Amino acid sequence: MLGGGGARGAAHIGVLEVLEKLHIPIDCVAGTSMGALVAGSYAAGMSPEVMRRELAKADWKDMFVDNPDFSEMSYRNKATLRNYLPGSETGISADGAKYQPGVVAGQKIKLFFNQLVRSNQGERNIEDLPLPLSIIATDIGNGDRVVFRDGSLTKAMRASMSVPGLLAPVDHQGRKLVDGGLVDNVPISEVKARCNADVVIAVNVGSPLLKAEDVGSLLTVSAQMVNILTEQNVTRSLTLLTAKDVYIKPDLNGISAGDFPRHAETADRGRVAAETMIPSLQHLSQPEAVYLAWWKGIEVTSRVSPRIDDIEIAGLGLVNPAVVERHLDTKPGNTIRPSEINRELLRMYGDGYYESVDYTVLTQRERNILRVTPMEKGWGPDYLRFALNLEADATRGATFGLRAAYHKTWLNSLGAEMITSVDVGNTNRLGVNFYQPLDPAQHFFVDASAGIQQGRLKVFQDDKQIAQYKDYQTALGLSVGANVGLLGQVRIGWLQRYRNATLDIGSPSLPNGDARFGGVRAVVNFDQMNRMYFPTSGWSSKMTYFDSPESGYSRVDLDASAVTSLHKTVFTGRVSYTGSPRGQLPGYDPATIGGMLNLTAYGVDQILADNITYAGVRAEQIVGVLPLGLRGDMRIGIALEGAKANMRYTETHASGWLNSLAIYLGGETPFGPVYLGAGYSTSGVSNIFLSLGVP
Repeated sequence: MLGGGGARGAAHIGVLEVLEKLHIPIDCVAGTSMGALVAGSYAAGMSPEVMRRELAKADWKDMFVDNPDFSEMSYRNKATLRNYLPGSETGISADGAKYQPGVVAGQKIKLFFNQLVRSNQGERNIEDLPLPLSIIATDIGNGDRVVFRDGSLTKAMRASMSVPGLLAPVDHQGRKLVDGGLVDNVPISEVKARCNADVVIAVNVGSPLLKAEDVGSLLTVSAQMVNILTEQNVTRSLTLLTAKDVYIKPDLNGISAGDFPRHAETADRGRVAAETMIPSLQHLSQPEAVYLAWWKGIEVTSRVSPRIDDIEIAGLGLVNPAVVERHLDTKPGNTIRPSEINRELLRMYGDGYYESVDYTVLTQRERNILRVTPMEKGWGPDYLRFALNLEADATRGATFGLRAAYHKTWLNSLGAEMITSVDVGNTNRLGVNFYQPLDPAQHFFVDASAGIQQGRLKVFQDDKQIAQYKDYQTALGLSVGANVGLLGQVRIGWLQRYRNATLDIGSPSLPNGDARFGGVRAVVNFDQMNRMYFPTSGWSSKMTYFDSPESGYSRVDLDASAVTSLHKTVFTGRVSYTGSPRGQLPGYDPATIGGMLNLTAYGVDQILADNITYAGVRAEQIVGVLPLGLRGDMRIGIALEGAKANMRYTETHASGWLNSLAIYLGGETPFGPVYLGAGYSTSGVSNIFLSLGVP
């Protein structure tokens, strides 16, 4: 009997190692939470040695982040995530608002379970396992104790580990199931009832209560509530033990329920605890031949996945099956490799339409069928999205912005989407974007957009602000394009703009101006960074070309970045160029430079010119990571930057290459990236900056 306790449950592996060493066979096994993972793997024929090896290979920090690497996500979803906070996604319908059921959906966790019990070799049902198994979960709707004695093994394991608030509940037969530890964390009664056990070996790894002074945040309050409920039912369960039973409680002091990376140490402590109980366990030992014969009937020796005869996409409502199939490299005639099928399913999940994507391998009429089961978001398909941005620097002062959007998806069978957004703050903006794929697999599309905004344009000379304009802009765009796999996107179309600048602060002699201009616009945008913010590897490049026949100029914008890491040090290089292949960039559409990590010592867009070349390198040291369920880290960084601006419209007295040295603290937070630092140039310019939120 293996109890729950989050990461502390790895101690069960050490206990099983001792039972194996003593040649003690097990008649039946029950588990809760992490104990369900170990019990399920054991009943499915995985030895303690293999469990240790698989846990060592797992990236536990990454496992609690549902999305694949940013490079593996669809371009459309990348664009949405860049503009809004992922955690803000709120379903909206005639019945009102619907919210995401947990911080973590459990996508990678479920795929890990599949790999652990070799689901690629065929669906593992509890009733078909050679060792009787019970897994405990809780019905969050009524508090009932739910016992899995049949059905999908991995689904039961996933349900039993659904910590309320962190992991989304599992839908099962009309119920929403969460962590079994809430009702039966040490399921002694289950093994007694299930197999009328003569001797129960009970292993308790439950988390102790937090000290009162450590309970101060919403997360710690929630964790403490779970711990209180868990400890109460554990106390009741332990009263069922008799003198014949064996109770093992490893010393896990200092190891929390979230310390998954310490699994090896935790397993070792479990082994030590079990070894102290050898005198009580010795009489259960069997001759080696008897034990090996028993284990032979349980251990899975087959390592071969069946050859797939057919593929089914099941469970879709709105999403076109072709959108799922475009990510599926596995074809009829192939065998399934866990690492490959997991990557393909994560790519599907990266489209942003699903709360989970899973698979099963079924045998029907001597044919092996790979059934892919994407579950569309229960809170979709229409969403409210939000973002915020707070910035302050020594040049511009403080600015803020709030953004909200109404996002409608799957307006038709090809997957049309419409986003209506509004920004309020220092810049006010209203925009609408309509995206219409042209084929079921969404290789080609038409995109239409319109927007209007009002903001402030500050003008600088000799490192001082000399004027401020009210800046009014409208834009209309229509383009056709193609998604180049997961590499990126190319598009071409027409962009029509209007811009009016009216002097607000400054000398009355300064001019006002307005301009209407339009032209052909082509964009090639590739992004293979592994993270949206603060990547540790990858590259990106973007090229935009705009040609305005009526205004007599063309404009090209080039930007390329590359990132690599050495242990906890991350190196980034970036180059960019903006210029006019034909004519000269007008004052209403200039090249700009200045701002955080864009010639940091200068204010945002402090320098306007006809053409600007930029180069910068950064080195960042990772000094901390965010808790489970949040991808990101905190870094201390240094940046060396240089830029050359020709035919300046502002800062006209500066010449040659400008430089900047920046030192900063930065990282990814649930509200977006955060930066705090300072920049200095040998020209005498300096800047202090703070930024939080979505750019």
